Amino acid sequence: MSEGAAASFDPLRPRLARIAYRMLGSVADAEDVVQDAFLRWLGTDRAAVREPEAFLRRVVTRLCLDQLKSARARRETYVGPWLPEPVVEPEDGEPDDVTLPLMLALERLSPLERAAFLLHDVFGLGFDEIAETIGRDPAATRQLASRARTHVRAERPRFDMPKEKGTAIAQAFFAASRSGDMGALRGLLAADVSLYSDGGGKVKAGLKPIHGVEDMIKLHSSLARFFAQEMSRVVRFGLINGLPGFLTIEPGGLLQTTALAIEDGKVRGIYVMRNPDKLGHLGVVH
Repeated sequence: MSEGAAASFDPLRPRLARIAYRMLGSVADAEDVVQDAFLRWLGTDRAAVREPEAFLRRVVTRLCLDQLKSARARRETYVGPWLPEPVVEPEDGEPDDVTLPLMLALERLSPLERAAFLLHDVFGLGFDEIAETIGRDPAATRQLASRARTHVRAERPRFDMPKEKGTAIAQAFFAASRSGDMGALRGLLAADVSLYSDGGGKVKAGLKPIHGVEDMIKLHSSLARFFAQEMSRVVRFGLINGLPGFLTIEPGGLLQTTALAIEDGKVRGIYVMRNPDKLGHLGVVH
């Protein structure tokens, strides 16, 4: 019985996990939701289910909506900026259009707006199915998606940048920020650049975002003194939540990801994950 359930469920698992991760911003929570959905699938009269994928999408989405209620409460007491757990894409993978800035924009939506937007605009589902999933009529569901779209429009990718160019900028940013070459670093940054670092209260990280090129230069000038004593070690460059970036082992042996939002060839957003609780799934030995 369980083998039959697994045979029909396992091919759908990656897609269900993508839905759950984009809803929750947590790899671990997404895996838990998908496993919970499998357990429910085990107890379902599967012969009576005409469309297993649609059925399981509904199960996963509803589980995520329940989870978001408690997640929001936890994030109100989170220490410092909250960032989603980083997903490092395979070296031969394509850029994800649900980028890290877009995921942060989704955090500002209500759970129902988030579900309607993701299921329709990202996964291409029809409003009739989404309405059944979230328990609203199709007209209300369409309004939810439209309202969400208006809120997140500014964070959708506005142009495609070749992966090689993004990697080159990430490499240049790493070199300038670690070597103390503030002239080179300034040339890479947009005037309104912002930095968000997530330590979750577990490790040292900024408690508030940093905005503006001058404050960014001051910060990295200060950090350069530490890097002069012990340099960061690059694990790899690659795409992190759809953005160019890099994984590093920082002084003291701390694993870190850095993702860069780039517009018109300039770094406009810097997203640094240092919270060890959010990095364990990467499986990097250091």
